[in-house]
Amino acid sequence: MPDTFLKDKDCAARYGVSRNTWWRWHRERTDLPRAVRLSDGCTRWRLSEIVKWEAAKAQGGAQ
Repeated sequence: MPDTFLKDKDCAARYGVSRNTWWRWHRERTDLPRAVRLSDGCTRWRLSEIVKWEAAKAQGGAQ
């Protein structure tokens, strides 16, 4: 099954924050899934990794 990739605006909308906040979280939070650079100017996040991260947070995982 191929990966689904999310844009920064999709990730930000998923959590109800701005794109700037999403990028700040990406810089500052080591537990947040890392971005994948598909090409110059094309950075995405794997939906599967975001879902795993959410599950870990729901179970009291890393802050």
